[in-house]
Amino acid sequence: MTPPVAERVLCALEDIPDGQSRGFGAAPGGFLGLFAVRRGDRVWVYVNSCPHIGVPLDPLPDRFLDRKRENIVCSTHGARFRIEDGVCTSGPCYGEALEAVPVRVDPEGRVLVPAQAGL
Repeated sequence: MTPPVAERVLCALEDIPDGQSRGFGAAPGGFLGLFAVRRGDRVWVYVNSCPHIGVPLDPLPDRFLDRKRENIVCSTHGARFRIEDGVCTSGPCYGEALEAVPVRVDPEGRVLVPAQAGL
């Protein structure tokens, strides 16, 4: 039997405005932060690192989406990524993908990720 994966609370679902994104610093001992995108009750979480050269995606805190809030955008190169799977649809890393993080929202409305996410 596989032991359960240790999880950590990223935030409450209500802490991510619907249709928007929010960034999170690295876990203790970690180097890379995470970010989440919310649409209704669905949340996607990715490591905050562009697959092209590893720079953080956000130019300002919590700015991960384009103006229409339809794609994730890298502030350095303008690469665009689908929210649903993190695949790059235009830019220098076309066809590559952001590192997805398993996520779940528990009955209390907490957004949970593996404890080791971003390490």
